Amino acid sequence: MDSAMLRRSDENRAVTPGKAMRAVDRFIPSRSALDLDIAHYNLVKENTSGADVDLASEVASPSKEEYKKQLACAFLSGAGENAGSSGSAARNKILAFKSKAPVPSAGNENASRGVYTSNDAGSVKTKKMFRHVPSAPERILDAPELIDDYYLNLIDWGSSNQVAVALGGVVYLWNAESGDITQLMQTSADNTDDYVTSVQWGADGKHIAVGTNAAEVQIWDVARLKQVRTLRGHTARVGALAWNGTSLATGSRDNNIMMHDVRIREHCTSTLTSHSQEVCGLKWSPSGTQLASGGNDNLLHIWDHASIGNGTHLHRLDAHQAAVKALAWCPFQSNLLASGGGTADRCIKFWNTTTGAMLNSIDTHSQVCALQWNTHEREILSSHGYSQNQLCLWKYPTMQKMAEFTGHSARVLHMAQSPDGNTVVSAAADETLRFWKCFSDENASSKTKKLKENADASVLRRFAFR
Repeated sequence: MDSAMLRRSDENRAVTPGKAMRAVDRFIPSRSALDLDIAHYNLVKENTSGADVDLASEVASPSKEEYKKQLACAFLSGAGENAGSSGSAARNKILAFKSKAPVPSAGNENASRGVYTSNDAGSVKTKKMFRHVPSAPERILDAPELIDDYYLNLIDWGSSNQVAVALGGVVYLWNAESGDITQLMQTSADNTDDYVTSVQWGADGKHIAVGTNAAEVQIWDVARLKQVRTLRGHTARVGALAWNGTSLATGSRDNNIMMHDVRIREHCTSTLTSHSQEVCGLKWSPSGTQLASGGNDNLLHIWDHASIGNGTHLHRLDAHQAAVKALAWCPFQSNLLASGGGTADRCIKFWNTTTGAMLNSIDTHSQVCALQWNTHEREILSSHGYSQNQLCLWKYPTMQKMAEFTGHSARVLHMAQSPDGNTVVSAAADETLRFWKCFSDENASSKTKKLKENADASVLRRFAFR
């Protein structure tokens, strides 16, 4: 007997559901929405209506039958003709999973209603997935005699909000606030072969370095429009400059990089000779601890400030297949460097300068002339030459192209960024400068916006340096 009961219990034991049954949802009834007495009555009614009903339960006294009828009428009043109505159907439910809130009385105002309502859209700042990027230039300046040479660096935007641009043998300063144009310097008229090959503002916005085809580097005081020093030592044109405090790095067609301390008489502190062809790109990291140099030998070198006096580089990177001129240090990651290659390479590459590892490489299908990081968003802007002559805005690190800026009719050789990081100026071989508000900070103060609007009320105006 016991073994038979054990076997029967084993047969009736529920089988553990397999993995395929785990997708079935699970509902928990709400007791507050149930009438437990009616639910119990319905359960008993269903259980007693089966085929295995005990015969003893079918024999009942008339008084018990009458009691059941009265109980059914009490619980299920109106179930006869109105059994299909929603009210009776709701009461006949054995399990209820939700209940509707009672209707408030007329004129009732809940003082706590505002606590549970959704927040006002105006009071909560939500981050936009996409921002508007103007596709047209904000301003155009004519730049006659801008030299069409990929290896030169002829434009820079200083912290004093002045743009320095070299046109032939002359350097002009354009004040971005007032629109005034000032001639800073001109190469010697006696040497017709001399012209300006590079310009670079000092961090103080008061001094500017100018490299020339005559292998000189001149330091100018902008406020007095006066040359204060001449640095010599190169034997060919100086096409790349990079300030780091009072230290100035200069790159030349003689393949050398010279380090100068402009405060002392013997200004040359070291000479770096790792490149085998013209040095066309120089950039100090924002922290001033590392220097990146690119050359026409397709090489990119990373130099450490602490050991630069020994003349040994930290990393020698040879992944590019063309000249490396475009260099840009990331403003939000100190050891991230972006570099761009020339016509035979056409790639933007990203480097970890601590380890020397290449993190990513993107083929832009066009010569990369210059790079600028957005200081407000994780974006990078590239300017291109053959064959598209456009500017491209990329989202980092996905490198999804966000926008293209067209308008230049020749390769876009140079770019510089405004001190507030909102505007980028591009200089092209079509002898024009175009100002693009592609890095606009939407959280910028209204005061700054008003000053810029007052500086130039027109959306598009043309100026000429001559």
